[in-house]
This record gives sequence, structure tokens and C-alpha cells, in this order.
Amino acid sequence: MAGAFKLPNEYWSSVQVTPQDVENLHTFLFERETPLTTGDLASEFVEARIRAERKAAESSRKAAGKTFLPKETYAVGDELVFPALEWKRGKVTAVRAGMNPSVSEFDVLTVEMEDSSERMFAARLETHLLNDAPLVTPESDEVSSALILREHAETIEKKLESAFNADEGLVKIAGRWFPRALLIDINQGQLNLAEAVLDMSGGEPLQADALIKEIELPTGVNPKLAEFSLNYALQDDDRFDEVGPAGQVLWCLRRLEPDFVREIPPPLRYIEIEHDRDQLTPAMKNLESQLDDELTPSEDLDPREEISSITISLIYPHLRAGTLPMSPRARKLFPTAYETQRVRFTLVDGKTKQRIPAWVVLKHGYVFGLREWYKAHSLIPGSLVQLRKGEQPGEVIVEVKSQRSSKDWVRTVMVGTDGGFIFAMLKQPITAEFNDRMVIHVPDFKTLDPVWEKKRSFEDLVLLVMRELTKSNPQGHVHAQELYAAVNLVRRVPPAPLFALLATNPVFKHVGDLHFRLDMEVE
Repeated sequence: MAGAFKLPNEYWSSVQVTPQDVENLHTFLFERETPLTTGDLASEFVEARIRAERKAAESSRKAAGKTFLPKETYAVGDELVFPALEWKRGKVTAVRAGMNPSVSEFDVLTVEMEDSSERMFAARLETHLLNDAPLVTPESDEVSSALILREHAETIEKKLESAFNADEGLVKIAGRWFPRALLIDINQGQLNLAEAVLDMSGGEPLQADALIKEIELPTGVNPKLAEFSLNYALQDDDRFDEVGPAGQVLWCLRRLEPDFVREIPPPLRYIEIEHDRDQLTPAMKNLESQLDDELTPSEDLDPREEISSITISLIYPHLRAGTLPMSPRARKLFPTAYETQRVRFTLVDGKTKQRIPAWVVLKHGYVFGLREWYKAHSLIPGSLVQLRKGEQPGEVIVEVKSQRSSKDWVRTVMVGTDGGFIFAMLKQPITAEFNDRMVIHVPDFKTLDPVWEKKRSFEDLVLLVMRELTKSNPQGHVHAQELYAAVNLVRRVPPAPLFALLATNPVFKHVGDLHFRLDMEVE
């Protein structure tokens, strides 16, 4: 609609959060008495800015002069604004009588517009369409907060976060903000009671409302206010750890968290290997994405891609540690959190419905808690594990592609007393489907520990593993995927540095389709 209130797109991309904006949002939070996320407050921020800018525009237009209506009488020198011309301004420079036999007396105004052009307008007309037409006012709005946030939410929320963090009057818990002045005081004795309750839960996280029942807060307090106040006090005490997924606040005692939730399990510890990702061929990058290694960067993953299930081929380090890789694809299935780096959730066995307490360690990209489940299913490196979204928030379904126990010829690693190892094709009991290229039976995990501890250079280690693999292959060829699985028996290595070595070291000769052989002449 011509003349409707608008704000340029650049307004929101360059908008700055002022102290007045923060004060307005304080007031909004006080009135609501409910903790709100930055996203919730971004919506109110945009609405308030639209109201303020609309009001300023209206005041500006009123100050610019009288609103032109054909029925009114005007004189030379009058300053007018014209709603039908997108609120352009003009000054009456001449008035003369109009002549039209079909119309009663009227005036003709000569108006010098703000762009210095001259226009003629009829006045003193009792009957005219514009007399009765609703004025195009600043309330006639082409500004939609939903559309603005769809395009600029990330920018606006970052700026609000920065302003809120600098404001001592606001506190944040699990992604929600609240005025500090409204918090209830939680004393040391009440925190000690909360610790005792969590101690009795034996490491099982609890929500704040379960703790509130035991710590004797004053009666008649707003429940949401009480919950937020306790959450804030617990967050400020090192004994407690907030471990809930986004949207849910769960508390646990740090000392009761599993060791390998607070620190990386030894088999998953990766010592950085310098490499150039640009050396990876498109085929290598494609294989890298399929391997679902948690150490693979997520740069090539479309953030808009919906993922409902994935199948992971277990590598030895995760099987030994009782963990799952939280690869870029897998991250879309597992719960995340607003702030905490450790999230407690539940894995559900897709067949037996067994519920498995588990932890997502966001910072290091793994899921902990599957050691006993792996043992129960007699899984080996290369076994296939399917993950899919759970039926309830905070749950993920995990399922082994089982088969009747039978013996099958699979690559088996044999470790000598001197720490040397070889690969041989032997018949082994198999209880689950496996990836043909990644399956390696390990008769006894403990026998690999001395091999794991040897400090060979990365290149020497890859050469050693490659030589042993070629002995068990009549063609003397080894696929990059086989090599990746085998190297990870003795050292935690993501695909990229291994593939970069294959691409750049002439001792590894590519013979097609990511198969390599050792070039004896170079070696």
C-alpha cells in the first residue's frame, strides 16, 4: 500500500541494542514474571522497535504540516502533507477560484512540493473520494516481526546476548533470562540439602522442582520464580552440574558423574596430526563423510538437512571406550544444550526397549554409556549400529542389526608377546551385521594396549599397518576405509590426516576406487 510504514532492510542488519532497549526488556520480564529465552526477547525487542519507529514517523509527519483533505480550506503559506502521495510535503504558493459547471464553488491550490516541483490540488470540495477514504497512517504496516526475525534473528539475538551479558541486572540459566532483583535468596543450608537429595539419587539427575520439595522454601512463592532462583544458586556452586538437554534443566553432582564424562576416555584421545585438507580428493571427502568420525569437521554438512536415522560402523576406540561418535550427522539426532557441555539423556534399545542412561559430551563429540550394551551384543570393530530419533524428547533409539550367531571368515588381529601384530582371515563367531571393509575381530582387547602405547611416528605406523594388511590380501591392495579401521586399532586417527598421507606420500600408490598398494621401489 502506498505510504505504508516501512523500515529498510539495512535497519535490522545494523541495529544496535541501546540501554533503553534493555530497560524496556527488563520491564517486559518484570511484567511477565517468567524467565524467557533470547529468542523470546528478540521478538519483543523487534515489536518494541517497530512501535517506537512508527510513533516517531507519525510525530514527524504531524510536525511536517497539516494533512491535506479536499474538503478543507487552505491559504497561501500553509504547509501540507499528502497521505496519498506517500506523505510527501508541500507549501501552498497560490490559491484561485476553480471553474467547473458540474461542481459547486471550490479552490485550486498551487503547491510547491519538497522536490521543488509544482502541483495543483482542488480544495473546498465537500464531496471527494479522499475526504472519506481512511488515511494511510503509520499504523498501515508493511513491517512484520516474524519476517524480520526469519531473516535477521541470528544477528539480533547475538547483539541482545552481548547487551544482556553486560547487564548485571539480568541473570541467565539454561538459555533463559530473568531480572536479578526478583530472585529469592537461597542460603547455604538449602544448598547443602540439595546436595544431600542428589547424593541419595545416586547420580541420577533431578529437576529443580524435585529439589524444591526438600529444601524448605518460603510458602506462597511463585513456583517459576522459586525454580529459577534455585537454578541460579545451583549454577553458582561448583558442586552442581546442569546436565539437561535444551529446554530442560537437570542437576547432578559433579563428583557422581562418570570419569569418562568429565575427561576423554584414553582410546578416544587424539594427538593432532598436521595435514592439509586441500589434498583430499572429492572421493576421499565423500568417504570421510560416510565414516561418521566425530573428529571430522562439519563444514560440508548442510545445516538444513533433516536426518532421522544413521547407521554407524563402530571403530575399535569407541567399542573399547563404550562410546558412540557424535559426528556432524549424528549431532542432529542427539540432544544439545544451551550452555552445559555434558548432557544426560536416555538411549532406548529399539528391540528390547531397554533404557540406557547415557551422556552426550558436546565439547569432545562423543556419547558415553554403552560399554555393557556392546558386551551384551558381543559387538566387534566394524559392527553396524543404527541410531534414530526417539519417540520422546531427550531420547535416542539405538539398535544392533543382529543376526543368528554363526561363524564367518573375518579379518582378525593377532598380537605377539613382543608387541608385534599381524592380520589373518579366521573364522570367528558373529552376532551382528558388519561393514565388510571395517570389520576386524579382536580376540582380547587388553592385548592391544601395549601396541597402543608404542610411540611410533604417524607415517611409520601407517606403513606398518599397510604392510600387514597387504599380507592378508592376495592382490596386495588395501582400501582407504580398511586402512582407517586398522590404524585405529593402535592409534586414534580421524580420516583426514590418513587420507592426506595417502594422497601425498608416493610410497602409497593409488590403483583406483580408493584402493592403494605400497610402491616397493619408493619404499
